[in-house]
Amino acid sequence: MSRRVLQRQIMPADKDVDVLPLYVDPDPISLDADKYTIGGNRGAKDLNNSQIRQKTSSGETIHPDQITGRHGVRVEAREQLSLGTYFNGFPAGYWRRWTIVEQVRLTVTLQGAGGSVVVYRSMANGRSQRVDTATSAGSEPTDFVFDLTLVPFVDGGWYWYDVVAADEPVEVTAVWDTEVPEDRVTPGSLAVAITTMNRPEMCADLLAQLGSEEETFALLDEVFVADQGTKKVRDADRFAAAEEALGGRLRVVDQGNIGGSGGYARGQSEAVQRGSATYVMCMDDDVVCEPQSIVRAVTFADLAKRPTIVGGHMFSIYDRARLHSYGEIVQRYKFWWRSPVTVYNDWDFAARNLRSARWLHRRIDVDFNGWFMCVIPRETLERVGLSLPIFIKWDDSEFGLRAAEAGYPTVSFPGAAVWHIPWSDKNDALDWQAYFHHRNRLIAALLHSPYPRGGGFVQESFAHTVKHLVAMQYSTVELRHLALEDVFAGPSLLHEELPTKLADINAFRKQWADAVLEPARDAFPPVRRTKPPKRGKDDTEIPTKPALALNAVVNTLRQLSPARPLSREYPETEIPAVDGKWYHLAKYDSAVVSMPDGTSAAFYQRDPEHFRDLLRRTVEIHRRLAREWPELSRQYRDSLAEITSPEVWEKTFMRSTQSDPTKGAR
Repeated sequence: MSRRVLQRQIMPADKDVDVLPLYVDPDPISLDADKYTIGGNRGAKDLNNSQIRQKTSSGETIHPDQITGRHGVRVEAREQLSLGTYFNGFPAGYWRRWTIVEQVRLTVTLQGAGGSVVVYRSMANGRSQRVDTATSAGSEPTDFVFDLTLVPFVDGGWYWYDVVAADEPVEVTAVWDTEVPEDRVTPGSLAVAITTMNRPEMCADLLAQLGSEEETFALLDEVFVADQGTKKVRDADRFAAAEEALGGRLRVVDQGNIGGSGGYARGQSEAVQRGSATYVMCMDDDVVCEPQSIVRAVTFADLAKRPTIVGGHMFSIYDRARLHSYGEIVQRYKFWWRSPVTVYNDWDFAARNLRSARWLHRRIDVDFNGWFMCVIPRETLERVGLSLPIFIKWDDSEFGLRAAEAGYPTVSFPGAAVWHIPWSDKNDALDWQAYFHHRNRLIAALLHSPYPRGGGFVQESFAHTVKHLVAMQYSTVELRHLALEDVFAGPSLLHEELPTKLADINAFRKQWADAVLEPARDAFPPVRRTKPPKRGKDDTEIPTKPALALNAVVNTLRQLSPARPLSREYPETEIPAVDGKWYHLAKYDSAVVSMPDGTSAAFYQRDPEHFRDLLRRTVEIHRRLAREWPELSRQYRDSLAEITSPEVWEKTFMRSTQSDPTKGAR
């Protein structure tokens, strides 16, 4: 047996004050109420859910100058600081459930007379207990060692430590390690697979981050970039420095745009063929990475009881202490991805710390992890195949389900994370992505739904299509129909159409006004309406559930009536993206609607004749889907091994590269 480091105390490399709440915490614990104390009363539960998100932080923080290095921080005289934070707490429940580790050793080094360290643990319900304490006698660096068992963490819980300074400042560093068998001492190696599309500067910055620290760099077998854009990463101002930092381990390959799934599959395939890396890490090109996250993810995977996919969490790149994704599951009956029911999305660590958030202490089990940061054992790829050839959306979630069915679980691991644009700042249900989202979700359901005829999938698909229909989003409905028609055509066309489908979709959708985007508001006529709002009411109020049901019936029937003549020339209202819900849009015969990215808007116009035709086709195509589900499911399941095989993917890569005028490798 030998000792292996599991986790080091870390501080933000750039001393960014926005992320300090993820590393250090000067505030006390203010634990929210236990749900079993609240009881089953709905009003009480709603009130508690609101209180859980209320800010408890004092707003105090440390001065950046207190950060003494990548691993050290200074606690000023007569101050107290907790390291029970996202990046410096130890997620004992995850190590207990998924790895061979049974006991850990925490070594805290204090420099400063009279400094004290207090070790705590939490239970899965968030309640904390004091475990041990020690105090330094002199000013010289002193190591305090705590041997800590993982036995009582079956459902979750964390270890952490607080440091208290006496009459002089105390500098603190710390390491968590454990004894492991000799065959688990040497870290596995990592092939990083990045897909980039016209984000050369962001991609170059990410490459520099991967080579910025020796411990991370030592893990790298190869960093592979599939560059599918016209703006090449090699041309970025900071690319040369990033390439030098990676010391010959960077390889960039140009290929045609075959989507995220095509880029990730290329990286996966290259790593499988190369055969030297233990793991393949899929990573987005537009993330900001905490390099130690990679070290932690690989360490966790190395010590897992069985080969395990280890993913990171996502923080918002705009509000950097805000946790956007803490784990994902697929709700099997409706076949929607979502967060587990115990997760509070969009959690702000600057408002309420980890020790005060009861839900964060319970272990969260997931079905998959997004490929913005996800470490996959190479043997998993060799056994279950590469990504589905589906361009974007559902490639990572389908792979997680497929891997789990083959015995490879996924863990979204606390303390490993990236910063990324939040999904809430996008809307992939309206633009060209609507086709891929709907088609790929259906393919994943055909492959993995445990329910006859997909459970509630067909009804959900029908309901969502009608919502787009009454919202005058005719191009989206046409794309959803096209998605279903292409699924009926079978899996054999997925590879064949991968390089051309995006162009075909963009040309197809431009037939309808709601897909014609203009960057300037003045491109559209001014708002004019025949009558003012009834009693001057605000048209953007959120309706109650009974009103929503009535709204659905009344406004669906209203779509059959003739449109008001003035609406053929002038929009009746302007609706910002945040209010672009179907129940708002359904009231109007025309509207200027802005897009979620804030760059453009479209002029929606109600067309009763087109509505009738689309509604009829919507009914027919969903009846067909329900009728043909068993046969379609059999076709896709029978073809899965072939369409995800490296051999078939290799032909697609070759066609893509041959069709790309900038083809080549470096």
